[in-house]
Parts: sequence; structure tokens; C-alpha cells
Amino acid sequence: MPEEGAPIARGSYAKGIARRQEILDRAIEVFARRGSEKTSLRAIAEEVGVTHAALKHYFGSLEELLVAVYRESERRGDPDDSAGPDATPVELLRQWTESNREVPGLVQLYSTLVATALEEGHDAARDFATERFARVRSDLADRVRRNQAAGRLRADVEPDAVAALVIAASDGLQTQWLLDPAVPQDAALSLLDALLSHRQAPL
Repeated sequence: MPEEGAPIARGSYAKGIARRQEILDRAIEVFARRGSEKTSLRAIAEEVGVTHAALKHYFGSLEELLVAVYRESERRGDPDDSAGPDATPVELLRQWTESNREVPGLVQLYSTLVATALEEGHDAARDFATERFARVRSDLADRVRRNQAAGRLRADVEPDAVAALVIAASDGLQTQWLLDPAVPQDAALSLLDALLSHRQAPL
């Protein structure tokens, strides 16, 4: 009878969801430590402690796994939560920078996904990057408007343009940092802060 089979199906589905989350939790630990260099589904499966077939069953492809790992890590540790809704874009960017220093592997994973999104035939990465840029730009533009209304940011700058500039600064600085940890991130952020506020730019 269908009624008798339904609870079994639901139980099996719930176990599948739990198993996928368990694998994702372990994958996040692996990527946070090693980034996405020299990675294959088979190599990740070995490090996570599951079979290659199991990993492919739950995530389909390496690209889909990378997107799932970054989305989940972002959901768990969104620095926006601690910065507060009234923080300026640069204050938020400073929080991002501090958080990213703790997880260089995930920063490298993000950069890999964005680079992959520019290549043909990588729909999962492209959808991820396009959606994320649009969402972050919208959130930052709203933040700029609130700060302009409060007199904390210049009123003569266009919020959407500021949002795009802040994302460019964030991604560009973290890419430079991955290549050279000595890059003056703090000084660059102080300069950007001065340019967007009423304060004199540092010499």
C-alpha cells in the first residue's frame, strides 16, 4: 500500500539529507585547510573519507561540490552578521578581511570559482558568481544609502557604483594577499574609507 511505503521513503530521504550534510561538513574542513589546488572528486573523497561514487551521487561534479562548500561556509560564517547593519562598506570590508585571514583555503576556493565562472561550460560556477555579485552589490548599495542618510558617507557618490567598487577592492585585495601576504591591505582600506567619507585621505 502507498501509505505504508511513504514513511520509509521519507526516512530514506532524511537520511540522504543528513549524509550529504555530513559529507559537506567534512569537505569544508578539507577546503579550509588546503584550498582547491590539485583537486579532483576522487582526491577529495579520499580526504573526506567517503567513496568517489558517494561524493558524485550527492554533488554530481567537482564544480558543484566547490559551489556547495563555499555557499555553506558563507552561510555559517557570514561576517555581515557581526559587522552590524549600520557599519559602513569599508567597516564591513575590514570584517571580511579579518575573517578571510583565518581561512585562506576558502579564499582561494572562492577565487577559483570566480575564475572558473568566466570559462565556457561551467554553469554552476557562473550561476554562483553572478548571483553572489548581484546579491552583495544590492546589500552594499542599501548600506551606502543608510550611511549617507546618517551623514557617515559622502552624499555625492552613487550607491550602486560604490557597491561595485567595494567588491572590486575586496576581491582584488584578497587575490593580492593570496599571492603576497605583505600587501598593505589595511592601508588600502584606510584610503578607500577616506575617499568615501568626509575625512582627508591619508598621505
